[in-house]
Amino acid sequence: MSLDVAFRGLREKTRGNSLFCSSSKKIQNAVPIVALVVAILLWGANWPVMKIGLHHVTPIWFSALRFGTGALTLFVVQAARGQIHFPKRGDLPFIASIGMLQMIAFTVLGAIAMTHLPAGRSAILSYTTPLWVAPAAVLFFHQHLSKNSVVGIAVAAIGVAILVNPEAIDWSDPVVLTSNMLLIVASMCWAACILHLRYFKSPSDAFALAPWQMLAATVVLVPLAWMAEGNFTADNTITFFETTLFVGPIATAFCFVAVNAASSWLPATTMSTAMLGVPATGVALSILFLGESLTMTLGIGTSAIVAGIVLNTIPQTRTKDRRFTDQ
Repeated sequence: MSLDVAFRGLREKTRGNSLFCSSSKKIQNAVPIVALVVAILLWGANWPVMKIGLHHVTPIWFSALRFGTGALTLFVVQAARGQIHFPKRGDLPFIASIGMLQMIAFTVLGAIAMTHLPAGRSAILSYTTPLWVAPAAVLFFHQHLSKNSVVGIAVAAIGVAILVNPEAIDWSDPVVLTSNMLLIVASMCWAACILHLRYFKSPSDAFALAPWQMLAATVVLVPLAWMAEGNFTADNTITFFETTLFVGPIATAFCFVAVNAASSWLPATTMSTAMLGVPATGVALSILFLGESLTMTLGIGTSAIVAGIVLNTIPQTRTKDRRFTDQ
């Protein structure tokens, strides 16, 4: 059973049962949160793993492998359960937005930028989504932000600003400047997907659509890689296969499904700020396993991001978007 279907099933089972309503609702609310936490940790680890993998294969080919193996993994799982569903007409916009923006744009731009930037800092700059999601959610979808959410987003944004200020990153280098610009554009693409998933519903659930979204990304990435980078030139070392196995079946097949399913249940601003846990994890693991420096700027900025996440996830009192509250 997919995560999204499981979430909906829990909601239906808990309605009408007054004796267990409170405890069931807590379980219901915990499922997407647990899935999101696991995905955040794995996606955080994915940044240093990608940095290692990029020493063995070019970025666009690596991205094509990531989504190709991810799609294959999910198709095999769905076939084993007899759950392969062909997309419906109403699913096509979601296949397009996730496949093209979240998978191709965000991943490829991040991979290209990371060939010139440290993994930890690349992860931080890529996840500036609250800077784009919060004002868009308020302006276009009339979402009401609680005081904790406003403060949390502001604190997280300050943390990101600290990590990318000119004293921390060499903005005089055109390659570094371009790489940072690519990461900002990538974060905008991610923000658009979060808003799309939150405020519009596809006929099919996230688990059913994920392999088709990954397949669509792969179909576009293979010819793009061939045109931009030439023939496939991976070195076929054990490290190459290990990193491909991690970024494909694990960091893609599982994580995209978990995050997209959670996006349809949690407020857009909560999702975008909580996802800053990914770069925080990426920074820590990059320091531990890649030997990247833990500077004062990096420490202060990351701490501010973590504080923002905590503030934004503190339980609120009836400040959520009314269109999505339970009846």
